[in-house]
Amino acid sequence: MSNKKQKILVVVGPTASGKTRLSISLAKKFNGEIISADSRQVYKGLNIGTEKASNKEMQGIPHHLIDVCDPSDTFTVRDFKKHAKDAIREIASHSKLPIVTGGSGFYIDALLYKIDFPEVLPNKSLRKELEHKSKDELFTVLEEKDPERAKTIDPHNKRRLIRALEIIEKLGSVPEIGVREGVYDTLIIGIKTSDHKLKEKIEERFGETMEKGLINEIMLLRNNGISDERINEFGLEYRVGLEFLNDDISEVDMRERIIGELWKYVKRQKTWFKRNKDILWFEIDNIEEIEKEINNFLN
Repeated sequence: MSNKKQKILVVVGPTASGKTRLSISLAKKFNGEIISADSRQVYKGLNIGTEKASNKEMQGIPHHLIDVCDPSDTFTVRDFKKHAKDAIREIASHSKLPIVTGGSGFYIDALLYKIDFPEVLPNKSLRKELEHKSKDELFTVLEEKDPERAKTIDPHNKRRLIRALEIIEKLGSVPEIGVREGVYDTLIIGIKTSDHKLKEKIEERFGETMEKGLINEIMLLRNNGISDERINEFGLEYRVGLEFLNDDISEVDMRERIIGELWKYVKRQKTWFKRNKDILWFEIDNIEEIEKEINNFLN
């Protein structure tokens, strides 16, 4: 039996950098199928706020780990790792190239590297105590206890803040996800974009998201029985969009908040990816060099 590792291609980069479009182009060129490494696209009904590719945009390329979970359920990094490994085996069995793409660095590292996830059971008494604190208070505590984790976490996601503090209470810190022994034979392509261009893309994307019907999508989630508390956990666009829907902020305020917070999120993504020295960075328009690198890797 061969001990050769399965070859996989990974495309990473910050929000709005063009990962989806590039991945689909590469899948067509190299006979691949795409595995989404996005912590929100796994949920059914979260289409517009998560920028899921439409069937037309997919251009016939099979996509895995999209719409695999009901929004009322919780999909963890352990769930992602299991489903992604299954998808890689399935794609490889058809003699196709698995292409993992996304901006959730934590999910990607969990899949690519031999990383231990110590099981930390829920601490009900601690959760009850932390529930009374505001998001700002929780984030301040996290910054004091684990400054490194505070750099990469969403400071507005109360559930994740509480979970991080729960892990710290048990282990002393959130386990660092560093570059360790690889599980697969992997080529990681990173998309680098100037800050100016990325900010323009973020503003453009917000306009498209609103035109597609973000607010209607939030209303539909509500009508399907998803609580406001749960909608808040789906991230920035849903949290701020919900405030607008509740008449707590104006449309102008919503725009400023989402664009501003998206930029902060991009900086957290960059911080995460910068740690991984395996990533080869390219301008997205430098397609010839990217394809040359992939040809060398596959051959």
